[in-house]
Amino acid sequence: MTATKKPSQRRDALVQIAAELFAEQGYRATTVRHIGDAAGVLSGSLYHHFDSKETILDELLSSYLEELLNTYRAIVAADASPRTTLRELTLASFRSLSEHRAAITVLQNERNYLRTLPRFAYLTKAEEEVRRIWITVLRDGVEAGEFRPDLDPLVTYRFLRDSVWVTVRWFRQDGRMSADELAGQYLALILDGLTVGD
Repeated sequence: MTATKKPSQRRDALVQIAAELFAEQGYRATTVRHIGDAAGVLSGSLYHHFDSKETILDELLSSYLEELLNTYRAIVAADASPRTTLRELTLASFRSLSEHRAAITVLQNERNYLRTLPRFAYLTKAEEEVRRIWITVLRDGVEAGEFRPDLDPLVTYRFLRDSVWVTVRWFRQDGRMSADELAGQYLALILDGLTVGD
């Protein structure tokens, strides 16, 4: 059993090493040699695990987006109130900051470039599904009388999206707030502005 797990564990470790370099230096500025040096192996040895640097990035981003979307879908499937669903989506997003910091950073920094590569066409599809999920919740909240009717759902979504994901630039797991505590602060601010008062 142990022997069969080692290649997979090594592959995962290499993805994480590359992810940190992509996040810190930029994807295009990071070479296979940089990854090999950081991993303590010859750059040629990486080709035993991956056929290209692009493959490493693909594995990093596709696994992150698959996990995020599965989490979002499960939250929506719970069929809770719009306010509760918005809260859970926000919590899930903040929790992903600590678990997938490098992937989120790369997406933010390299999104426009990656859109030009056919291999990463799924990024646009994933973003469209995320947008549909959030906007549907916001519209449902307006219809249910839980959210203010004067706020445009698309503009509100873009504000929420940008203000959550930009947090990856300064949030630290060892900081004074956990991801859940930070989400609580954010939600207290946002929901006071979204919910309908008496």
